[in-house]
Amino acid sequence: MSEPKTYPLMKDILGPEAVAIIADAGEAAASVFDRAAFVDTALAGLEPLSIMERVRHIADALHTALPTDYATALGIVHAIAPRLTHSFQAIAVTEFVARHGRQDFERSMAALANLTRFGSAEFAIRPFLAADPERTLARMLCWTTHDDAHVRRLASEGSRPRLPWGSRVPALKADPTLAAPILDTLRDDPSSYVRKSVANHLNDIGKDRPDWLLDHLQQWDGGAPRTAWIIRHALRTLIKKGDPRALAMIGAGHGANARVERFAVTPPVVSLGEAIAITVDLTSLAEASQRLVVDYRLHYARAEGKTAAKVFKLKTFDLAGSATATLRIGQTIRDFSTRRHHPGRHELELLVNGRVMATAAFNLILPEA
Repeated sequence: MSEPKTYPLMKDILGPEAVAIIADAGEAAASVFDRAAFVDTALAGLEPLSIMERVRHIADALHTALPTDYATALGIVHAIAPRLTHSFQAIAVTEFVARHGRQDFERSMAALANLTRFGSAEFAIRPFLAADPERTLARMLCWTTHDDAHVRRLASEGSRPRLPWGSRVPALKADPTLAAPILDTLRDDPSSYVRKSVANHLNDIGKDRPDWLLDHLQQWDGGAPRTAWIIRHALRTLIKKGDPRALAMIGAGHGANARVERFAVTPPVVSLGEAIAITVDLTSLAEASQRLVVDYRLHYARAEGKTAAKVFKLKTFDLAGSATATLRIGQTIRDFSTRRHHPGRHELELLVNGRVMATAAFNLILPEA
């Protein structure tokens, strides 16, 4: 049996090679940049740190290499950013603003609007939101009309209540709807990059305030194609839970008038790194066409007989009256930094319009240590 494929760690994006690239950029940007101080400080203690810990660590290393005057240092940071080769390098450089520019709001806001073009400033804006949410949200609302889609996206992404990897903002935790004016302004944005952020932001709100989300989205023009796309993706968590109102908003009923002819997972036994194939045959029992939202819930085996469930999207489509549809999807069972697999039985549930209609299972085996 072949060994499962290994994947590089996320944190290695900001390893020694990235430090060297940032150092080269700093040296090229200004003669006063202290390359040796930056490299020595950045590499010291880098190895055990996570990706976001490395972001902050490298930002502090920049502080040792730049002039003490913030305005002068910021000018060099602006010159460094275009010379970088990866967005996470730019995120680390942008973090300098978050950690060392909080006392200069105006200059720092302008810097974040510029630097977000090279590597999103969504993390660097969070300390400003935590310290002064009203002032920062007002500035972010101004960004919603910016010509650059990266800046408009920052207005939405940076103010997400549950931004992945982002520091928590007490005001947004207390009221996750604070940025609603930003989302309303961006609901018909021409950029899919921006619209995806708006949908993710709304989905965050729905995890804490589902009724608010449903009431708010009902006020939007669901007939506008770009807005309709946001609504569908903003409701995805509620749809996976089978929320009747969310399903109704995308034209689906709670439950389906259909029969499952087959729900199969093959092979029945897989090793880590191998793929499963999921096949579904659905027959409509209705005379008219009906919209079906088909997902599957995978119950991952955990230690001590416990399980952890995750819902995966399969397909949303219209099934004609009395017609049969066959759906297929594959999924590779491999470890991630956020998920480690355990051997044993993994059960799957087929969800159609929010209701469980069939079950299946496979067994996972791991290589011997």
